[in-house]
Amino acid sequence: MERDEPSLIAGATKALLEEIFVRNEIDRDDLVCIFFSATSDLTAAFPASGAHELGLDDVPLFGSVELGVKGALARCIRVMVQCYSMRSRAEIRHVYTKGAVVLRTDLAE
Repeated sequence: MERDEPSLIAGATKALLEEIFVRNEIDRDDLVCIFFSATSDLTAAFPASGAHELGLDDVPLFGSVELGVKGALARCIRVMVQCYSMRSRAEIRHVYTKGAVVLRTDLAE
């Protein structure tokens, strides 16, 4: 993310959630909860604000701050979706966008 701004945080989170839902054919009724984390350099808004903009007001949302490890990726939002699914673990398509691809090159598409 280029800057720490509320609209950029919400927009990046919305885009990430939408891509997760599309790639894994997740129906909103199958959502159990969503966990968000952000690096400590993102303070302008909660990443969950993007989920609220998508209308996910009836899904429990939890936010946390990533550990401040030296050399870690800056301005990074992570999302973990818990949902009901018939997919096996091998069929789950993980989403890493932009600079976050370096976090898990083995899972990024």
